[in-house]
Amino acid sequence: MTTNSSISTLKSRTLERPISFSGIGIHTGQLVTMRFCPAEEGTGIVFKRVDLPGQPIIPATVEYVCDTARSTTIGIGPVRIHTVEHVLAAIAAYQIHNLCIELDNIEPPVANGSSDVFVQMVEEAGVTEQDAVFPIADIQAPIAHSEGDIHLVALPCDHFRISYTLSYPETPALKAQFQSIAITSETFKKEIAPCRTFSLYKEVSFLMDRGLIKGGSLDNAVIIHEDAVFSKEGLFFPDEMVRHKILDLIGDLSLVGFAFRGHIIAIRSGHATNYALAKKLYHHITGMKTQGRQ
Repeated sequence: MTTNSSISTLKSRTLERPISFSGIGIHTGQLVTMRFCPAEEGTGIVFKRVDLPGQPIIPATVEYVCDTARSTTIGIGPVRIHTVEHVLAAIAAYQIHNLCIELDNIEPPVANGSSDVFVQMVEEAGVTEQDAVFPIADIQAPIAHSEGDIHLVALPCDHFRISYTLSYPETPALKAQFQSIAITSETFKKEIAPCRTFSLYKEVSFLMDRGLIKGGSLDNAVIIHEDAVFSKEGLFFPDEMVRHKILDLIGDLSLVGFAFRGHIIAIRSGHATNYALAKKLYHHITGMKTQGRQ
């Protein structure tokens, strides 16, 4: 495939049976039903808007990312699906390669703001191997992306690891947090999936004043104001916030469309810079030049 990466393979995987979950969307506050459907070999991870004429399908790959403001959105033309990263993180952690995710609204249900419910769906439906194989790339040279004080680098490693440094020096309740975890289905379920989205109070207030995040509440987010942390059940981990950043990064990097082994080191990254690194990883793995296909 390329001289830039060493490629190995494993059996492709999908779910044994369909499974559904209903809840509200973080942006609209409206009820949405999401259904995981087993898919044939070679399908990849795709979203299907079953509420729209023709039931359009959007592949979950870097080519279809159209917005990274506050969350990751994929789309084709006017058809959009917002906030895909929490769902994709769980699917990637369980090495699901072929799946059709049906939605009857513009975004997956937010649940409690983490990936817990999506892990439960995968485990309840069961995972099954298929006859075809799926490529795994070993990153063999450093790949970096920086914007100001935001930095990401992918380094060679014999497994998939993420090390993340979160830094909010002006927010006493946060300051800095660091976590480094080798990502497997087991570590994801235990250490990452329960970690909820978080936001500074001033950001939430700004968005709510403009009629956005209509489904946001302390049921699905951790809110931080100066030296105080507000959440319905307290923090699940003392460093829950940096762990959620790792969750987001797993989901965003799954848009590369290939499994890979490497050590991702991130400092203060968000969806936009995660996507920028995902594009560079995609070009690295496929052997395409970064300035070519975008």
